[in-house]
Amino acid sequence: MTNNGDKKDEGSACGSGGGSCCSGRGKWIWIVLAVAVAGVLIAKNAGKKPASADTPTVNNTPAATEATGTTPAAPAAATQGKALPRLVDLGAGKCIPCKMMAPILEDLKKTYVGKLDVQFIDVWENPDAGKKYGINVIPTQIFYDATGKELFRHEGFFGKDDILAKWKEFGVDLAGAAAPAGVSRWTPMQPDTRAKDAICYMCDGDIPSNSLVVVKTDKGDVRLCGMHHYFVMYSCLTEEKTGFEKKVSVSDWATGTLIPISDAVYVYGMDTKTGRPTVKAFADKAVAEKERQVSGGNVLDLAVLQSKELANKCGFCDRVVYPEDVAEVIVGDVKTWGCCSHCALGVAARTGKDIEVRERDRLTGEAVVVKTLNGSVASLDPATAVAWFGQRTKPDGTHASAGCFHQGFFVNAENLKKWVDANPLETGEMITIQKALADKMKLTPQQISKACKIGECAPK
Repeated sequence: MTNNGDKKDEGSACGSGGGSCCSGRGKWIWIVLAVAVAGVLIAKNAGKKPASADTPTVNNTPAATEATGTTPAAPAAATQGKALPRLVDLGAGKCIPCKMMAPILEDLKKTYVGKLDVQFIDVWENPDAGKKYGINVIPTQIFYDATGKELFRHEGFFGKDDILAKWKEFGVDLAGAAAPAGVSRWTPMQPDTRAKDAICYMCDGDIPSNSLVVVKTDKGDVRLCGMHHYFVMYSCLTEEKTGFEKKVSVSDWATGTLIPISDAVYVYGMDTKTGRPTVKAFADKAVAEKERQVSGGNVLDLAVLQSKELANKCGFCDRVVYPEDVAEVIVGDVKTWGCCSHCALGVAARTGKDIEVRERDRLTGEAVVVKTLNGSVASLDPATAVAWFGQRTKPDGTHASAGCFHQGFFVNAENLKKWVDANPLETGEMITIQKALADKMKLTPQQISKACKIGECAPK
């Protein structure tokens, strides 16, 4: 452009000097112009790039070159003479989904060095690239095979697991070598020798004698470890609940004697270490008052207790929760809860919105933070975090979820393995958090509406 500007200035000066300026040296001017044009053509041809990764694409096809009109494929990158499949991400440094792609691209570069070539092009800094690659939206990811042939392109944010799954579709299995060693166990390390009536129907935990709750059914008694898990069960029932309390008895905290749930009074307090509510049932209000004076809290009847217990529910399945026990889920400006780590991810499926999940490692309590974008994991902190998918083996040999009390996140596979070793009755497998999210995103609205519902209460 500088040279073209110089020529224009030069011509203007010549014209301003009168016709004699050009007529006196017309022959030499034509010679000079001929030489200049030849020089420009030589420079233009010398500046042309051979068919390369920068060959423009339009509508998923490499655009025709000026000289030949052909559509050459983008050649793959090579490492020590070996052609590699290639991923090109076209975005911008300040676009939000592009910024979310940045750590994923960096991770892919480091993890699959020598197996995958990863390139980022900032189309705000290099606007011609957007035209060359024929993109309409940023970010856009373009997949090339080892010969440089375009296989696929995706518009918008694309999670790491989605990228790896797409490569696998094309026969490029990158995940196997880089995936952490799996953790799974399908048979308990030791038999469960507890008496069946000593195991909580809801959480599989032990039942203390002074907090037992019993629900009578036509198929037998359902036994629960405490009032909170009674309300967890109550919130998940699909049967008519009017008069349901007539089926329920609760242990007197002082004597262990079963009394009708509606006749009891309750000391509703708080664990000073965790902030978790505590509930103790009493047949005698005077005894309850003495307990309140010792341990603190308030004496409530069943109706008030029930309103307190049903105040907070899972944003995915509507199961009641104590916020101190569960995952925090941020949906825009609204905060809700996930009764387990997997249900927390399910809030993205139920709402159709991007979410942030703040969960704790089940072994150490360390923070695990997951952010989603368009149904995929946009960021994971720490990046090593994994999920435990607690499952039971059915009589036919297939596996089914073991329930919300048997799921969790861990900051790394090592913590998960330590937790599994410390809980010999747990069965299931380690999965990626992206897979846990993807499983929820596959659910239909009808399936979501039935999630965690247990139907008519019946013994296991």
